[in-house]
Amino acid sequence: MSADPSEALSGPLSAALGAGEPAALVTLAEARGSTPREAGAAMLVMPGRVAGTIGGGTYEWAGIARARRLLASGEGAAALSLPLGPETGQCCGGHVTLAIARADARTLAALRAREAEAAARAPLVIIYGAGHVGRALALALDPLPFRMRIVDDRPEEIARVSSTRAAREAGPAGAVAGSAPPGAAHVVATHSHALDSLICAGLLEANRFAYLGLIGSATKRATFLGAFRAMGLDEAALARLVCPIGGTPVRDKRPAVIAALVAAELIAVFAT
Repeated sequence: MSADPSEALSGPLSAALGAGEPAALVTLAEARGSTPREAGAAMLVMPGRVAGTIGGGTYEWAGIARARRLLASGEGAAALSLPLGPETGQCCGGHVTLAIARADARTLAALRAREAEAAARAPLVIIYGAGHVGRALALALDPLPFRMRIVDDRPEEIARVSSTRAAREAGPAGAVAGSAPPGAAHVVATHSHALDSLICAGLLEANRFAYLGLIGSATKRATFLGAFRAMGLDEAALARLVCPIGGTPVRDKRPAVIAALVAAELIAVFAT
């Protein structure tokens, strides 16, 4: 899960360059031991604002200060080596090296290419149903490192999706499930139990998914599994069906809460 759309820096840099505002790219070039972020994390520093983060704390503030000195002095590049220990007010115990470079059009092109590559590698989550839970889940996944599709055969519901990153599809959900690539995650939350069953049956029969979550209760799960067994579907595939979704004993049926729990479940699935 390397793509992180919440930290896309090409947009802020494009705006800064367009406005004639100087900017510096601060990259965590080396991370040894215990560090708040991994090597490759980056942030964009302008004279009055910052986009992205390299992990926060004292060492991020040091990076911001050094980047602003670079911008004020006219330097092109600099490096900053910092231990993360008591002397810097942190207790991680690691060591970081920051690469700081004045950003220009070439920096912007490189960022765009890197972000496009990372986005293409991001896990795909397909949400079936643009009702309250589907819309909440799409919104919850917006800042997370996933690609998203949300499908519903009701155009008026698709129009209510407020996610900025989800690809919206007004059409038959069953067809989308049938053409889904291997390794995708599927969250089934349509307005119809019959449609839920159709989608799940097709996905279980193919058994090529990374995750299959079905909104509903333990009773719904038992009912569906009985029907799927009668259809002759494989028991190993049936054991992979997640229902109820969310993975915790929290008894809260508010859409935003369900969405947060499912988002955490999806992160855990792809992190492992």
